[in-house]
Amino acid sequence: MEDHLLGWLRTLEEDRLGRILANRPDAIAAPWPRRLDTLAQRLGNGFAVMETLRDLPLPCLQLAEAALAMSRPTAERLADFVGVPASEVTPWLEHLYDHALAWPGDDGVIRLAEGVSRWWAAPLGLGEPLGHYLNSWTISNDALHALARNLGLPAQGNKRRTITRVTEALSDAGRVESLLRAAPGGTAPLLGRFAWEGPARDVDGGRFVTPGTPEKWCADHGLLFRPSWHVAEIPREVAICLRGPGYHPAFHPTAPEVVTIPVDPEEVDHLMTLAAPHVVERCAALLDNTSKTPLPLLKTGGVGVREVRRVAKETGCDEDETRLLLEVCAVARLLAWDEQSSGMIPTERFDRWRLDEGSARLRVLLSAWWRMERSSLRKIDGKYGTVLGDDPAGSAVARVRRAVLAVLAHLPAGTAFSDRGSLVANAHWHAPLIDLELLRECAPAVLAEATLLGLLANGALTDLGRALAGLTARPGDENDDAVPMVEHDPVLAAASTRALASVRRSALFGPDLTAVVTGPPSAELAALLDRAAERESRGAASVWRFTTESVRRALDHGYEADALLDELAGVGTIPQPLEYLVRDTARRHGEVTVTTVGCVIQAGDPVLLAEIAAHRRLARLGLRLLAPTVLVSAAGAERTLGLLRENGYSPVPVSDSGHITIHRVRAEEPQNGKLVLLPGGQVAELSDYADIAELQAPPYMLAEPTPDPHEHARRLLTASRSDDGKNGRTWAIIGRMATRLPTAQQSLLGFVVDRGVRAGITLTGGLTATISHGELKGGALDAWCEEAGDYLEFPLAEIVEVRGAY
Repeated sequence: MEDHLLGWLRTLEEDRLGRILANRPDAIAAPWPRRLDTLAQRLGNGFAVMETLRDLPLPCLQLAEAALAMSRPTAERLADFVGVPASEVTPWLEHLYDHALAWPGDDGVIRLAEGVSRWWAAPLGLGEPLGHYLNSWTISNDALHALARNLGLPAQGNKRRTITRVTEALSDAGRVESLLRAAPGGTAPLLGRFAWEGPARDVDGGRFVTPGTPEKWCADHGLLFRPSWHVAEIPREVAICLRGPGYHPAFHPTAPEVVTIPVDPEEVDHLMTLAAPHVVERCAALLDNTSKTPLPLLKTGGVGVREVRRVAKETGCDEDETRLLLEVCAVARLLAWDEQSSGMIPTERFDRWRLDEGSARLRVLLSAWWRMERSSLRKIDGKYGTVLGDDPAGSAVARVRRAVLAVLAHLPAGTAFSDRGSLVANAHWHAPLIDLELLRECAPAVLAEATLLGLLANGALTDLGRALAGLTARPGDENDDAVPMVEHDPVLAAASTRALASVRRSALFGPDLTAVVTGPPSAELAALLDRAAERESRGAASVWRFTTESVRRALDHGYEADALLDELAGVGTIPQPLEYLVRDTARRHGEVTVTTVGCVIQAGDPVLLAEIAAHRRLARLGLRLLAPTVLVSAAGAERTLGLLRENGYSPVPVSDSGHITIHRVRAEEPQNGKLVLLPGGQVAELSDYADIAELQAPPYMLAEPTPDPHEHARRLLTASRSDDGKNGRTWAIIGRMATRLPTAQQSLLGFVVDRGVRAGITLTGGLTATISHGELKGGALDAWCEEAGDYLEFPLAEIVEVRGAY
């Protein structure tokens, strides 16, 4: 099948090939292919074909299924089969061609990618073609000749010619109809059940060997075949003939209409500017809450209802909002399980997230929701699922979300859907491989979640929702560790900025120790007031009240009185009562101190402890003498024990009960240096593994962008034309230039060039790399380097080893 696809790709113009690459980003994902044969392998990959089918509308799938049921489908025969003019079939066939799921041969016969047939074990409810049964090893030449004679056909000739005659006869509806006139009574109803309710049915095997029965007559005339004693099947061609000339497979080229009503665009925009900042602010509040009280998980997994309600009460969110934002924060890697805390707590990424600008924070949350494989507000049997629990629907839930928003994005501006049933029907037409019951079950939850996130208002998508629904980059799944490209989409970035444009960055401070924000507060303003005051209300206007306890909480987090007053003064005019409250609370703050120590060191000899406290090499432990025989260390017990032993002392660990506890610790293997190849051919050495943990991870990890589809199509066609006549040159060049390699390794390097296989190489300086998809450029090998994530050039003369990589 790949050979047919490759032959078709070689005939394409640049525009068509560019459309295929644009529609199939999997085909040009890194390492992007450099030859048409490599591209054909990717386009024909069964898994990639099935994933592409998920994005196709209903008419494409109906035509593909109908074509699978035909022996030699052409555009004209296919249109006649489904009962519509050819002009209605052509656009959808072109859509299949533009996804490389089907392509026309030189004779006009439509060929389908091999992975397409995996969706339909029995297309249109039809069985295997006649050739499948007639070519079976279970049918002898004598049985085949007897079948031909029963059908009134010449029995002489070779097996292939006999099979062709039988197939042509049983594919002719008129001939099958005349054949049935001489059949025993009950044959027509029997075959009718197989034709419409088959193709395979349970039967009484004895009737197939009893003379005079309809079953025996059907088997003798090739109308039924038995793969086993109690199961019979009807061939595809026979079933189509029996269904009659009036039978046409379902074909719906027009999508069901969504019932709409007019809405005010300005009101939709206003509701978006209220909801979007609220989402960012509430996520920060939820995560701050979990930093104080880790969120425990149930033994069966997920967060219990009691904990959800506690968090909702303490943060001022409603329960639905809490459910949704906890799920979103977990997918965004802002919230994760911590073994030491025995609960879900904020991650280091949360610390970086809260320092980002507001629009960047919003995009992180929307991107997480877009790829989330659970539905927080979906009800099953009238009950919500467990927050952060497993959802058996998995990735299908994310596809439902994208399908529903895609339909809403195509509604005209100033309109909103008014009937959920019509919305679901239209979404299923655009994504027919989604289970319809799941779609009906999840659609209400998707709409409610989108409303909470500011993507939907009054039944219409906001600018933020349209930007998210119109993304072309693949969002990935919720297990991706790298930040998807959708967070950096320019259209989404612009919409996020507009959604947060109306946030308030100042507050009105009253002499009654309140702060009022008239409108949606910015996340920074809300965080500042939440740290120093108690929130009393939210909505069109939010109110905070300052108390002695709230100010002390801010001081506990490291604020000084002057610094806190300066920050508050930056967002409004501070009245005298508030200044008095802050300074009076600060005056009493710290009257009692509590110190944390890593461990306690005791000895009966005061002189020995004094010596340890004064030891220069132990200064890093932060030792302090509390009493002549009691010393405290700022470091933990294990580190303190290790340093004391390194400096000639012989300490032993003591448990909380006072008993000596000595454990055998497994020796750690030394961490050797490792060469890392960076983009551009640069080399870095990571020699100390301990130092790696201290490096601050970058806030975002972006994959290497794929090439422009149309530019890459031009390169592929140019390379295809220039490759003619180059066969055999690979081995000659490698043999002449890669002189440091033995013959077997030169051959392996040749396969890297000619077949794109993976291999590991070592250069003269000791640098190693894993390469594939190579090309020869002069005296260098230009190949994809997995460590660098790009194509790099490696001098052939400097390659000292080639080994297989699996």
